[in-house]
Amino acid sequence: MEFTKEEKQKVAHLRTRYPDARSLTLPLMWMIQKREGYVSNEAVDLITEELDIPKIWVDEVRSWYTMFSEEQEGKYVLEVCSNITCAIMGSQDIIDHICKTLKLKVGETTADGMFTLKTAECLGSCGTAPMMQVGDDYYEMLDEEKVNHILGDLGKGKKYEQQPQEWVEYK
Repeated sequence: MEFTKEEKQKVAHLRTRYPDARSLTLPLMWMIQKREGYVSNEAVDLITEELDIPKIWVDEVRSWYTMFSEEQEGKYVLEVCSNITCAIMGSQDIIDHICKTLKLKVGETTADGMFTLKTAECLGSCGTAPMMQVGDDYYEMLDEEKVNHILGDLGKGKKYEQQPQEWVEYK
């Protein structure tokens, strides 16, 4: 595994912004994950060599941050919030529905490589629970019907277009 010519130029630019080589670990991981879909052991070796830092430092970063995957995942990673507010609002029902619909368990990827299902401790959208994140997109106020639409659209390779959220006024 190697950095591309464009990536090498970006690394050189980043070195001007981050004089401490260890500070480049996150940006280089993002670069590789964006290209490869995950940060493999070979990528850890590449980063270690590029930054001339101990491998354990790179491994620690990869294992600490949940946004970095150590193995190939589906094209769409469904992260359903399982924290207390989402749980009270039915996130486990959403997880169960996705498992049944896609015929997988949490942590697994569909046979066609389209979807990986994960849970997340908190995605910071308690007011619109239950919710899930897919890539950079939040899908909120989920129910089974909405999940079916999201999965259907993503399965066709298009982004699910959310309708504006209706806020519930509490009295």
